[in-house]
Amino acid sequence: MDWLLAVKALLLGIVEGLTEFLPVSSTGHLIVTEDIVRFRIATREAFIVAIQGGAILAVCWEYRQRLAHFLRNVLRDAKEQRLAINVAVAFLPAAIVGVLAKGAIERVLFRPLPVATALVVGGLIILWAEARHRRRYGALDLAGGRRARVESIDDIGAWDALRVGALQCLAMIPGTSRSGATIIGALLLGFSRKAATEFSFFLAIPTVIGASVYSGYKARGQFVAADAPLYAIGFVAAFVAALACVRWLLGYISRHDFRLFAWYRIVFGAVILATAYAGWVDWTQ
Repeated sequence: MDWLLAVKALLLGIVEGLTEFLPVSSTGHLIVTEDIVRFRIATREAFIVAIQGGAILAVCWEYRQRLAHFLRNVLRDAKEQRLAINVAVAFLPAAIVGVLAKGAIERVLFRPLPVATALVVGGLIILWAEARHRRRYGALDLAGGRRARVESIDDIGAWDALRVGALQCLAMIPGTSRSGATIIGALLLGFSRKAATEFSFFLAIPTVIGASVYSGYKARGQFVAADAPLYAIGFVAAFVAALACVRWLLGYISRHDFRLFAWYRIVFGAVILATAYAGWVDWTQ
């Protein structure tokens, strides 16, 4: 095995795990990281499916008790049935748009400079959304403000779920962030930070699995035994990194808002755009 390629696979797995559930865009970070380290393999799509699988397994593991309870009771518990319906309703828009437009979007926008632009624009939107949320609900939802309209995922209605799902479609644009679109979109719709984040996690399960299955089917010819070690390295790295990130994020949002991620996006995107404009880095390779 090429050890340099293995190190690159490890790095990309870590990047996927750390960014999949943060509002910073995992796809955007992968595109930029691949460009920086010159990660070039013929089975790239299969590798991406593998590391996405590691990340989604991490959130399933973190919520394993909640998911087990859901699976045991979904046929007889009205609350669990409502959650299932809400997740299905929210998943539907992205599934439709993904099938119809994914190929065209990848051909046009899957490059560092469009990603950088989306990072900056998304960061500005997060700052605006946070300012609006603080005016309505206080700094941490209840600190001097009124209660959020949707306090927990059990309070979500089908119309709310559909609107969050429609906003998730924005994540088709690399650099936007699936979690960012759903979490910040939910805040704008009146969700508490906890409800927005947890619903984003639950929605990620069918969304990422569905996208991975679809991409995996299209790239089924790329799954070759020779690259299995790279898939395994990336999968494990993504799982470990995502598990640590999810646990950290749940604690972080109980005490902070999302402005840190907004400023990170703006600075990261601005650096890419500035280095491209100055001619210091060729981001078109």
